[in-house]
Amino acid sequence: MTLTRFHSNPRLSGAVIYGDLVFLSGQVPGHSTNVEGQTREVLAKIDALLAETGSDKDHLLSATIYLKNITEDFAAMNEVWSAWLSPGQAPSRTTVQAELARPQLLVEITVIAARS
Repeated sequence: MTLTRFHSNPRLSGAVIYGDLVFLSGQVPGHSTNVEGQTREVLAKIDALLAETGSDKDHLLSATIYLKNITEDFAAMNEVWSAWLSPGQAPSRTTVQAELARPQLLVEITVIAARS
């Protein structure tokens, strides 16, 4: 099978298609300063990348969510996440606390989806 890479640089690709699977690299927010805004920004990036690769949020298979502070931010992030998902289309998911690449980042999300 062929690999197709999107938005690549020497370190990573924003998305990779392999067969009918789409793998997104970890998506991080732009300018928001709270976890709700950052989660919305990340989910918008995921929507755009999935559309570009022939998929959408209703075809998510798996998600991994990294939070800088799971105790403080889990409920707020989860509220935005739940509102974004279509009813009955929740993927498998893992949420963990992690030290993220830049101090201002509160959330990073990576997903695997099937092509629609």
